[in-house]
Amino acid sequence: MLVLKTLTHGHLHGYAIAQLLHQISGDVLQVEEGSLYPALQRLELKGWIEGDWGLSSNNRRARFYKLTAAGRKQLSTETKQYKQMAGAIARVMGIA
Repeated sequence: MLVLKTLTHGHLHGYAIAQLLHQISGDVLQVEEGSLYPALQRLELKGWIEGDWGLSSNNRRARFYKLTAAGRKQLSTETKQYKQMAGAIARVMGIA
């Protein structure tokens, strides 16, 4: 869900996705390469993102990812599920 949400900011390569997640989360979330790149491959296989090769800002070859229509639909579904789960946890924690 977080990778899909990050890609709503535009076409990004893997390192930029990890950096943006780290930055937006206030330096709380850190996504390691060993987790991110397999996740990107899975998301691409599911058709939720598309990747194309290009050059990064430092002229290195990188795969840039973008969200697909199916990915936007999946993000919406996962966001609703997240809100339900967060609400349920908040209710339980409120009575403990």
